[in-house]
Amino acid sequence: MVQIAIIGGGIGGLTAALALQQSGFQAEVFEQAPVLLDVGAAIAMWPNAMRVLEHLHVGQMIIEYGGVVAELRWMDQNGFLLNRVRISDGKTPAVALHRSDLQRTLRQALPQSSIHLGHTIVRYEQRGDKMIATFANGNSVEADFMIGADGVHSRVRSQFINDGDPITRGYTIWRGTSPFTPPAIPPKTGIELYGRGKRFGVGPVGLGRTGWWASANTDQTDQLTDLFAGWYRPLIELIEATPPGSILKTVATDREPNKRWGTGRMTLLGDAIHPTTPNLGQGGCLSMEDALVLARCFEKHGASEDALRTYERLRYHRTAVLTRMSRYYGRVGQLENIWARALRRIPLSLAPELLAQRIMQLVFDYDATKIRV
Repeated sequence: MVQIAIIGGGIGGLTAALALQQSGFQAEVFEQAPVLLDVGAAIAMWPNAMRVLEHLHVGQMIIEYGGVVAELRWMDQNGFLLNRVRISDGKTPAVALHRSDLQRTLRQALPQSSIHLGHTIVRYEQRGDKMIATFANGNSVEADFMIGADGVHSRVRSQFINDGDPITRGYTIWRGTSPFTPPAIPPKTGIELYGRGKRFGVGPVGLGRTGWWASANTDQTDQLTDLFAGWYRPLIELIEATPPGSILKTVATDREPNKRWGTGRMTLLGDAIHPTTPNLGQGGCLSMEDALVLARCFEKHGASEDALRTYERLRYHRTAVLTRMSRYYGRVGQLENIWARALRRIPLSLAPELLAQRIMQLVFDYDATKIRV
């Protein structure tokens, strides 16, 4: 049986292992963390990702853990409604859930013997038709192919491309999950609120919880209630109800698209090759698309380097477009100039629902289960 070593046990790596195993390949995951903890914040599984999860027979479990998002709303910082659009097509739902619930579902769908913890990759090389990965714990593994799915600070990418750190985009992001949902927050609704150089997002994540995120053109404060003082009151209530130690703080980063995804019997996947700012909520979704397209390429073209190069060719354009779209969306969302913000408000408030739906269809209608490979 063809053996595939996957470096990284995040969403992309676990999805790739599941897709490859269901396609008849022996895929094993090597994760640097010594234990897998239930940490993280909310993550959106938009319809393009839910199609992958349904194809892998875990979609229903995701729905049970998460909260369905049927509508999106845009508001100003005072809670004044600018626009709204329904996103459900009646077939594939959009679901938001806690990242730990998603990762646990993927892990439990895999044989536990295929997940190896405490394995930080040091280097890799190709010897003939085999890939050799060497880890910091002294172990090494030999496989027919290797997939680098080790995230935005990928060690596999660093050895292959060596293009330095991801690019910071000038704003900070906070994420949290509140066990409390203010009565003013409508059910099954994702909300994004805009202010001067700041944004706030809210959505259901299932099991009675509400996920939220905030962004600001500063990293100088951890007092979010002060940073968003005077904003729509339910937002402050969400922050106050969230355990401070569970709030995650990161800097928005991404990379310029790169057509070099792999060489020989190695390729990259997810954030390791196309890290994306979180503005469209597509980072995890794109890694899942990668995983399924990769597995389908192996099915169609056999265990070969041609399968890897076909996968890379098929995925480059979409991931490059969405990376740029997300970066632009964030740039507009973080505007501070009063006139620029006034211009931003016009399309937000005047765009008809049909136009907004068509724009979202460019993102949500992609079907990794059906594209020609």
